[in-house]
Amino acid sequence: MKRRNLLLAAALAAVLAGPAAAATKWNMATGFAEGNFHTKNVRAFAEDVKRLSNGQLEIVVHSSMTLYRQPEIKRAVSTGQVPIGEILLSVYGNEDPMFEADSIPFLAVGYDQAMQLYKAQKPFLEKRFEKSGLMLLYSVAWPGTALYSKTPMKQVADLKGLKMRAYNSATARLAERLGTTPTTVESVEVPQAFSTGVIQAMITSPTTGVDTHAWEYVKHYLDLRAWHNKNFVIVNRNAFNKLDAKTQAAVKEAAALAEVRGWKASQDAGAAAEKTLAAKGLTITQPSEQMLRDLRAVARPMIDEWIKKAGPDGAEVAKKLE
Repeated sequence: MKRRNLLLAAALAAVLAGPAAAATKWNMATGFAEGNFHTKNVRAFAEDVKRLSNGQLEIVVHSSMTLYRQPEIKRAVSTGQVPIGEILLSVYGNEDPMFEADSIPFLAVGYDQAMQLYKAQKPFLEKRFEKSGLMLLYSVAWPGTALYSKTPMKQVADLKGLKMRAYNSATARLAERLGTTPTTVESVEVPQAFSTGVIQAMITSPTTGVDTHAWEYVKHYLDLRAWHNKNFVIVNRNAFNKLDAKTQAAVKEAAALAEVRGWKASQDAGAAAEKTLAAKGLTITQPSEQMLRDLRAVARPMIDEWIKKAGPDGAEVAKKLE
């Protein structure tokens, strides 16, 4: 009888306590290669979320556009098709000029100015994301851009007539101003695009060059560092609001860690990538002063156009970069 009473008491206690809170699982979409430093940082972020939330939130990362193509990720997160994703924000420049600020050539050169630009943009971006049901978690810059080509590019005129990769509206506009034909190609599709003659030149980061084995399709790397694109990790606000307060705090803490870690990783990855490209046979050169002046002259109207398109918000951002 005593044993029976103990069993009944235990059963009653279990009913009163209710079921243990079930862990939440989120799928995360990102468009970049598994070995890329951004993807590695995203995976570390996911691990931190699981650790800091005591296992209450698990984020499953899907890299290399296996869930959605890069241009589709922002909408997929906004509509709740996937709760969280990583985007190259400048891809969405046609939606809002503020989204393409970090791909305007020579608006912000080098990591210090790239961070300055991010801080200036952030409040405006947060307002825009909120209207789309999104929340910004963190952002990380890419290494400075370089010009990849099969033949050496010693002056701006050498580019005329080529087909050049474009991955957002700003790079398409730059390609036009340089006298090239802009052709939209995602980073994972670059090798095939070069091998089939779809493109003959591109301006992108050294890490993308390594990810896509640039040494297999080009021979020259001109170290321009004209801008630093940035990736943004965004979350569906409704999905975030459904988390309990402790788990929300864990996500924010993990995001803060990822942002600091990511900017450091970007600099390290950029330097390492340049060494790899050189070791694989690419000729790495610096642009002449004349070529830099000519490129800045090409870019200046783009900066002015961007400020005008972005209105008072753009003017305020640009002023903070002076």
